[in-house]
Amino acid sequence: MHLIEPYYRWRSLYIAADDEGSPFFGREYSEFEFQDSVYNFYIHPQWDPIGSPTLFLKILFTDYENGYVIMEMIGEWNDAIENDIMTLKRDLIDEMLPLGIDKYLIIGENVLNFHSSDDCYYEEWFEDAEDGWIAFINFHDHVREEMQQVGIDHYVLMGGEMEEIEWRTYLPNQLFDKVESIMSKRLE
Repeated sequence: MHLIEPYYRWRSLYIAADDEGSPFFGREYSEFEFQDSVYNFYIHPQWDPIGSPTLFLKILFTDYENGYVIMEMIGEWNDAIENDIMTLKRDLIDEMLPLGIDKYLIIGENVLNFHSSDDCYYEEWFEDAEDGWIAFINFHDHVREEMQQVGIDHYVLMGGEMEEIEWRTYLPNQLFDKVESIMSKRLE
């Protein structure tokens, strides 16, 4: 797992550590000191901790004008024991909402497992986003199925076309436009 880096080709466009609005503003990274791990496997030091021992992320891009953020995640999403959704909601999402961020593109191809609790924080996130939306992109089938079993798909756009997006082939604004067009079709 230590070889899996967060996507870095948009770094010329955005770096969360340089963004005063980012929860990770001012963070310094090492390319050589591996400190964080998931299941005793070290992960690349460019991933950001969110207060969970098993779930990490990277904010790849934030656009305040259009009100969206693109995040990539890695690890195990564990709502049952670690209450990861509460941590994500309270420590990151609640920081972004007052800045006008109400559209969330969450890339989950490196999320290995999901353990559910209930859908309360997802519902709260959905309601707080008001005119925005939440999209889960490229989650593994077994992770998505577990999320759907507890009804998270009532609050989050997932599945179907969201699992077929070759997101690395887009610039951030193109990816946002693509997801927004999918969202518009589903709402019609």
